[in-house]
Amino acid sequence: MPEPFRVQFVAGVTPDKWLRIWAARVPDVPLEAAPAGEDPVGELRNGGCSMSFVRLPVDREGLHLIPLYEEGPVVVVAKDHPVAAFDEIDVRDLADEQLLQPSSTVPEWLAVTSPERAVRADSLPPMSTKAAVSVVAAGSGVMIVPLSVARLHHRKDVVHRPVTGIAPSRIGLAWRVDDDDERIETFIGIVRGRTERSSRGESGPARSAPGPAAAPSTASALGADARRSSRPSRRGGAPKPGSAQRRRKRR
Repeated sequence: MPEPFRVQFVAGVTPDKWLRIWAARVPDVPLEAAPAGEDPVGELRNGGCSMSFVRLPVDREGLHLIPLYEEGPVVVVAKDHPVAAFDEIDVRDLADEQLLQPSSTVPEWLAVTSPERAVRADSLPPMSTKAAVSVVAAGSGVMIVPLSVARLHHRKDVVHRPVTGIAPSRIGLAWRVDDDDERIETFIGIVRGRTERSSRGESGPARSAPGPAAAPSTASALGADARRSSRPSRRGGAPKPGSAQRRRKRR
C-alpha cells in the first residue's frame, strides 16, 4: 500500500466533502486528515503533513499557497447577553466588553477599546476555545471568532452574532515549495472543484494563485444566519445594547 497522503486543517475547516471525493477518485491511496496543532505552518514545514488548510495571513517563505475562501467574524456571547437581542453589531459597540482572547487577534477591537481592557485580555491565562466559550457562557466576557469556529464550539447557553467593522477571516491551502508529490496536484484539483477528467489532463504542481475556490457551506452561512433572524441590527453610534429601555423595545 502506498504511503498515506497527509492533510491537516485548522479549526473551523470542514474537509469532509473533499475527503469523500478523494476516496472515490483515488481509492488506492489512503488520505489521512487531522486537525492542525498550535503551529500549522511549522508542522507543514517540518514534514508533519503534505498540505495544510491555514488561516491567513501566514509566512509564505518556502511555501506555495492558494487562497480559498473568506468567512465573516461573529461575537460569541451568553444567551442572555444584551447583544443577543440584535441581528448584528458593530465592533465599536463591543469596546466596553471584555475580550477573552489576546487583543492582537482582533486589531479592530483593540483600536476602539480602553488600554485597561486590552491589558486584561492579554493577561488572561492561555485556554482553549472550548474553555473560553465556557467562560463566555458564565457571562464573564465575549469572544470574536470566525463563524465556523463559533459553530464548532456552539452550546445551548451561548449565541453568536455577526460583527461589522472587522475584516473577514481567510482560509488558504498551503504546501512546501520543494515537495513534488504528484498527489498534491490531485488534491488541489479536488478542492478547486475540477472534474476527474480535467485533473488527469494536467501535469506539474500548481503554484500560488489569487483566484478563490468555492467555500464549504459553513463559510457562506453568515448571511443565512442574519436572514433567518428578525432581530434589529446595531451599528456604531447607536445606544448601547445594555439599555433596559432598548431591550424592552426589541423583545
